[in-house]
Amino acid sequence: MKKRIYEWLFFRIMGWTISGTFDPGIKKSVIMVMPHTSWQDFFIGLFSRGIIGVGMHWVGKKELFRFPFGWYFRWMGGAPLDRSGGLNKVDSIAEIFKNREVFRMAIAPEGTRKKVDHLKTGFYYIALKANVPIIPVAFDYRKKEVKVALEFYPTGNIEADFKILLSHFEGITGKISQNGYCTQKILDI
Repeated sequence: MKKRIYEWLFFRIMGWTISGTFDPGIKKSVIMVMPHTSWQDFFIGLFSRGIIGVGMHWVGKKELFRFPFGWYFRWMGGAPLDRSGGLNKVDSIAEIFKNREVFRMAIAPEGTRKKVDHLKTGFYYIALKANVPIIPVAFDYRKKEVKVALEFYPTGNIEADFKILLSHFEGITGKISQNGYCTQKILDI
C-alpha cells in the first residue's frame, strides 16, 4: 500500500520517473548519489527508495542514535558510526559493511549542497576496502528523472574509475543547477 502511495505521489503528482533498477541480489554496495544541491534531494531519495523497494542505508555519528531519536534514525536506514578505537571513517564504515548481511549505503560525494570544485573520495575507498560495488544514481531535476546505473566494482585506479563513474552524471542538472559539480573536470583528464 505504501509503495502505491509513493508511486502515485512521485509519478503522477510530482511528474518524476525512474530509469534503471537495483539488482536485489547485490546485498552490499555504495550508492553514489549526485548532484546534491538541495534539501529536496532527501525526499527524492526517500520516494525512490520506497518505489524501488530495496533497502538503502546511511551513516551518521553515533550521538544521533541516542534517545529520543535513535529509533527513528535506525528506522530510516541509519547506522551509527563509531570511530572509537582509532579507526578512521573509511575503516569504521568498512567495518559496518563487514558486520551486516545487507548494507547499501547512499552517499553524496560532494559532501555538501553548496558548490564544490572537487569530490570527496571516501565513498570510493569505502567501496574498495569493503569490496563492494559502487552504484551511481543521478537526480536530474531538468528531466525529473532518477537514473540508476549498473554496479561498478572499483579497481584501485581512482583516476580511471572516476572517469567511468562520472560519465553517468554527464548532462545531469541538480535542483540548484549552479551548485552542481562539473563532471567535465574529471572527464577531460
